[in-house]
Amino acid sequence: MCDRKYAIIGTGALGGFYGAKLQQAGLDVHFLLNSDYEHVSQYGLIVESKDGDFTLPQVNAYNDVTKMPQCDVVIIALKTTQNYLLSKLLPPVIKNNGVVLVLQNGLDLEPEIAQIISNVNIIGGLCFLCSNKVGQGHIRHLDYGQIVLGEYILNYEAAGITNRIQQIANDFQNAGIAIELTEDLLLARWKKLVWNIPYNGLSVILNARTDELMADSYTRQLVEQLMYEVAAGAKSTGRIIADSFIQTMLDYTVKMKPYRTSMKIDYDEHRSLEVEAIIGNPLRKAQGAGVFLPQISCLYNQLKFLDNRNKH
Repeated sequence: MCDRKYAIIGTGALGGFYGAKLQQAGLDVHFLLNSDYEHVSQYGLIVESKDGDFTLPQVNAYNDVTKMPQCDVVIIALKTTQNYLLSKLLPPVIKNNGVVLVLQNGLDLEPEIAQIISNVNIIGGLCFLCSNKVGQGHIRHLDYGQIVLGEYILNYEAAGITNRIQQIANDFQNAGIAIELTEDLLLARWKKLVWNIPYNGLSVILNARTDELMADSYTRQLVEQLMYEVAAGAKSTGRIIADSFIQTMLDYTVKMKPYRTSMKIDYDEHRSLEVEAIIGNPLRKAQGAGVFLPQISCLYNQLKFLDNRNKH
């Protein structure tokens, strides 16, 4: 039995789901909560899942990071709009030479962590998960669940598959979570953006689900144009995304259950949108390399307007 301690920073639809799966598999998991703290300390977590429902009547719940034990692996599952909190949240809970596992969408997240805390190893994770929080301590898992993991090294140098990442992958696999390991985290992050930039952005601007965007020939064409711009952005950082991958993403979305993206849910709930991590950072990265992405730039400006107006 593994004696690694896990901390979940952000027990929402994603952190709550993966953390609960790890605990159900017998791992020692500690959950940082905000609004759900009282409820979860009393009643635990409920997970409704296409892979089988389960309840954890007792979990290690905290609303103060300084009361948590130091953990070997700290999973960041907050929205990137809350990353300004990490300089307070991370140092008390991570062991020296521990692992920070960043399960967030977007680009250039790992370098931010490296600036906050130095004596740790950083792993980036890209989650392909349809899951929603439907009540206090209550998560509904609709589809998928796979995570792509890659080790972060300064400037996103390709890192290979380390023993450390393999151990964490094994913990997740033992908990019934499909894992794929990548030697090139930067390429994996750009590939995820091929889906995230068009569907998250357009779902908010056009008030549409994924199936509606794919059913209309005009918006489908727009999705495809945005995907090719993401590939141009990737190329500006020395990463190549094949045309066949873009086609696969289009086909995959057509077959997917009608889906309201995470950015659309945030917009509907009047929460801050993850515009910078998902769209602003890739745009600036490409511009820094002398490549202008006009459609993505247009998307970015519209989302900034809607996000600002939606907060008032």
